[in-house]
Order: sequence, then C-alpha cells, then structure tokens
Amino acid sequence: MGLTYLFSEPSLFLIWILAVIFGITIHEFSHALAGHLQGDRTAEQAGRLTLNPLAHVDYLGLILLILVGFGWGKPVPFNPYALRNKRFGPALVGLAGPFANLIAVIIFAFALKLLWNQTELGQGNLLLRFILSLLQINLVLLLFNLIPIPPLDGSKLLYSFLPYSKNHIIEFLERYGAILLLVFIIVGGSLLQTVISFVYNFIIERIVLGI
Repeated sequence: MGLTYLFSEPSLFLIWILAVIFGITIHEFSHALAGHLQGDRTAEQAGRLTLNPLAHVDYLGLILLILVGFGWGKPVPFNPYALRNKRFGPALVGLAGPFANLIAVIIFAFALKLLWNQTELGQGNLLLRFILSLLQINLVLLLFNLIPIPPLDGSKLLYSFLPYSKNHIIEFLERYGAILLLVFIIVGGSLLQTVISFVYNFIIERIVLGI
C-alpha cells in the first residue's frame, strides 16, 4: 500500500504515514498506561507514558508498516512483579494496545459513516481518505498483535492462561519467538491478509455503508 501511494499519489502516502504513526502511538501509550494504572512505574520512568510519537516508534517496524502493512512499535517495558495482579496483570498490559486500536476502529468507522454520504465530499477527499487510513492501520495493529507469538501482545494473554507446569512452552516461545514470527509472516502472511481484508470489508459494508 505504501509503495503504491509513494509513486502514484504522494499526498496519500503522507496520509498513510501519519495514520501509521497515530496507530503505533496510541497502541504503545496504552500499554504504558495499563502498567501505570496497575502500579508499575517502569514505562513512566522509561519515558513511555506519553503520546509523543518519537517515544514509541521503532524505525524498522515503522518502515515495514508503511511499505508492506505489517510492523510494530517500540516494545513498552514493564515489571510483572510490580503489577498488582501478578497472574493476569501482564495480559491486561498486553491487551491494552489492541484494545486501544479496537476503540479507534470503532470511532473511525462511525466517523466514516457520518462523512461517507456527504454529497460535498467525494471519495478522493483527503479527510475521508485519512480517516479510512486510520481505520485500516488500527485494524491491522489490532489483529496482528493478537497473534500469540512473542513479542506480540497475544503471547501475554497466552502466558496468563498456561498452567505453571507448561513453563517450558513459555521458555521455548521466548527463545524462538522472533524466528517463529518471521516464519508465520512468510508462511501465513497471506492468510492474515485475508482475515484483515474480510474484517475490513465487513466493517465498510455493514457499518459504514449499511449494506
């Protein structure tokens, strides 16, 4: 998507970059806020309890998100032992990012619904295209990060429900997570794109257009 916009419509490419930065920022800030609300000051002390995009951007992850649609922000540090809820606290921190993206998807879907039928706004309108890009990137970040492979957020949820007798699974995933994630993207990337496209089209057709 990014490369297509870069060479065909530079203004849309800029819009896509801004949407990506917004999605990453609210995602990572929500992780930091969830840890802070549970009594952990690690993210705050690391300067991550902020909506400043520069604190949250991982430049490799940003470039991949812009150009190929899959990527990540800079992981937010937290201390699981400082959380009030030792069992499910890490899962709450992990899910805070995707939850923020879910809220953003809902907000932008209804914003599109309000704007879509405005006769003075054509489909090439930059405001409409910006909101559409915000919807797309937040949906990508929501679904991609729910994959239960570290360092993605879904792994935190998986760890919370694994019994202590399965700690060897956690150790394996933590050791080989980056490799497993790369393999998943190569082998299962098309499946993930299909799922994202299905959900995106459902939102557009059922919520925005009301078909």
